[in-house]
Amino acid sequence: MNPPQLPLPEAQAHALKRAIRIEWATIAFLAVAITMVYLVMGNSQAMKAAWIEDLLSLAPPLAFLLAVRLMAKPPTEKYPYGFFRSVGVAHLVAGVALFAMGAFLLVESVIGLARGDRPPIGSVELFGQTVWLGWLMMVAMALTIPLPIYFGRVKMQLAEQLHNKVLYADADMNKADWMTAVGSIVGVAGIGIGLWWADAVAATLIATSILWDGVKNTRAAITDLMDTRATTFDDYSPHPDAALVDEVLAHLPWVAQVATRVRDQGQFFHVEAFIVPTRGRMPTLEQVTEATEECTALDWKIHDMVITLVPELPAQLAVTSPV
Repeated sequence: MNPPQLPLPEAQAHALKRAIRIEWATIAFLAVAITMVYLVMGNSQAMKAAWIEDLLSLAPPLAFLLAVRLMAKPPTEKYPYGFFRSVGVAHLVAGVALFAMGAFLLVESVIGLARGDRPPIGSVELFGQTVWLGWLMMVAMALTIPLPIYFGRVKMQLAEQLHNKVLYADADMNKADWMTAVGSIVGVAGIGIGLWWADAVAATLIATSILWDGVKNTRAAITDLMDTRATTFDDYSPHPDAALVDEVLAHLPWVAQVATRVRDQGQFFHVEAFIVPTRGRMPTLEQVTEATEECTALDWKIHDMVITLVPELPAQLAVTSPV
């Protein structure tokens, strides 16, 4: 499959190709893991929660692969800003799915714990030997731990390179996957040593993890779609590009005051710069064009930029004065 043609520099284009490959590898791994866990989960609540989380883990990689395809489409009359927002929409869909299923599993697990449900774990015939099904459960979950750890680390690095929040959400999900597997092993082992409540407690912890992932990703996706201030890929802090653009424009001789607002369109930024020209030094078209080019050269993520000359800055924007 050919990678989508996006306006990316060489390093980011290479990172995108790698991200696509690792997402397909994730889907292949999950297909095997989902089947394996389903075959051995029995009546364990923790195993059921882990299996559902594996199913939900398909949402972020599928959303990412769909979003990067849509982003590559050129703008149309109906969509003059292009399709970059598809990343945000995909992020929202994945977040809502996680939130809804996490809430359902949490309620179910707490009810089971309150009722004192004691899930039976029987035995199976394997190569002529009677084997406790719990051993197969723990082995199956142990096999699902190493790859999510590797996938998560790689995706986290790629998410930072690409400023892709769906990829970041997927990396976060991979972390939840291997932690869920560990929790499931503990829950099944608890049943094996007579702690009937261990399975329900493990299921509750897993459901809480899924719910928190859903809350965090849904909140981040909604704020991005509502044009909140652009942030870093992990939503930890304001993105520095806005300050860089302010600094570049503020040092131009024809600029008296400048303020910018940066809209995160999902991997790319749309920048609107409002400039009050220095009295008696109205810029030429060439000067405005040069300023635009200088700003877009700061970062590949600044894909679209508009400079507007105004008599005074909008009241809601912070003011930056030239040094």
